[in-house]
Amino acid sequence: MPREISQRELRNGSGAILEAAAGGEISVVTRNGTPMAELRPLGERTFADTDEALRAAARMPPVDSARLRDELDGALDQEPFGE
Repeated sequence: MPREISQRELRNGSGAILEAAAGGEISVVTRNGTPMAELRPLGERTFADTDEALRAAARMPPVDSARLRDELDGALDQEPFGE
């Protein structure tokens, strides 16, 4: 069960609360006893390595640059380069 902390506790003890979150603790922040937000640790970030990204890009279909530009110009409803 998440630990409840008041808005004041968060303001005055944010360092300790963030350390607890880094350790896996989940806290619910309350204002006047009403739950307002949940503070939880972030999951592990994962990144693709260069070789994996290049393999994925090689499997993508080619881009028709003229068509892409036309679609973007239409979506943005602007003249390119202020023309």
